[in-house]
Amino acid sequence: MMKRVILFVAALVVLTGLISACGPASLSRITSGPVVVKDSDGKDFRLEKPAQRVISLAPSNAEILYAIGAGKQVIAREDFTNYPEEVKSLPSVGGSTGKYSLEEVARLQPDLILASPLTAPDAVKSLSDITPNVFVVPNPKDMEGLYANLATVGTLTGHKAEAEKLTGDLRTRVKAVEAKVSGVTEKPTVFYELDATDPAKPWTAGPGTFIDLLIRMAGGQNVGSSLKGDWVQISQEELIVQNPDIILLGDSLYGGIKPEQVAARPGWDGITAVKNARVLEFNDDLVSRPGPRMVQGLEELAKILHPDLFK
Repeated sequence: MMKRVILFVAALVVLTGLISACGPASLSRITSGPVVVKDSDGKDFRLEKPAQRVISLAPSNAEILYAIGAGKQVIAREDFTNYPEEVKSLPSVGGSTGKYSLEEVARLQPDLILASPLTAPDAVKSLSDITPNVFVVPNPKDMEGLYANLATVGTLTGHKAEAEKLTGDLRTRVKAVEAKVSGVTEKPTVFYELDATDPAKPWTAGPGTFIDLLIRMAGGQNVGSSLKGDWVQISQEELIVQNPDIILLGDSLYGGIKPEQVAARPGWDGITAVKNARVLEFNDDLVSRPGPRMVQGLEELAKILHPDLFK
C-alpha cells in the first residue's frame, strides 16, 4: 500500500512539472520581475517587471522585438517601421516629421518605449513625462554591439533566452561568412550609394559606419572609407579616380535609382563597375537598420563580392 502511495506522489510531481513546462512557464518568464539593464551612460534602467506593452520608435527596435519573440507585446510603432509584415497593422504614433502624437502615446499606456539615438532629445523628454520607462537603444558600432542590444531588449521584455538563442544563431552565420572570405586575396572596391539627389556629389557611407564594417567583413574595400565623416558626399571626379569594381545602389529601394540611370550619368561610363555591368540594386534596410537582418546584409554582400565562394 505504501509503495502505491509513493509511486502516486512521484507521478503527481512529474505530471505537475510537465504541466508547468507546457503552460505558464513561458508566461511567467515574461511577467516576473524586476529587471535591470545599463543604458548608454552606464546607468541602471529598471522595470518592476518585463514590459508587456511596448512602443517602438525605430525600425531596428521593432525588428529586434519581433526577432526575439516579443512581437505580441508591441502595441505601436513609428511611421517608418515596415518589417516584419505584421508590424504594419499596428497603429503609428508618428515620427515622419520628427514629432510624435503624445496624445496617442498616452492613450496606449505603454510600460516601455524603445527610442533610438535619432529620437530628438526634446521628444524623449516629452515622452518621459508620460512614462519614465523610455529607453534609448544605442546604435551599435560592431556585431558585438548588435548582440548586446539583443540581450538588452530581451531582458526588458522577458525574452532573454530567445535573445541568447538568436545571438548564437547569428554568430554562427557570421562565422560561416568570415570563414569563406578569410582566404580571399583580391578584395573588390565597392561604392555604396546612399543618395544621388545630386549625382555629381552622391552620398555614401564613410569610415566607422556599419556599412563600412559589413563591406570589409564581406571581403571588400569601401571607397567611402578614405573620406571623413559617417555619411559623406564624394565628388564625381574623385569617384572616377577611385574607379570602384562594384557599385551598390542603396537608394534603389526608396529612391528608385536603377543601374541604367547610373550608366547614363556623364563620365560614369568609364568606371569599371559600369563597364562590367556590376552596378546592382541593394536592399538598404539590410545594412542601415542596426537589427538582426544586418547578418543577412553581410551574407548578401559576401555573395555579391565573391560569388564563386557561394555557389
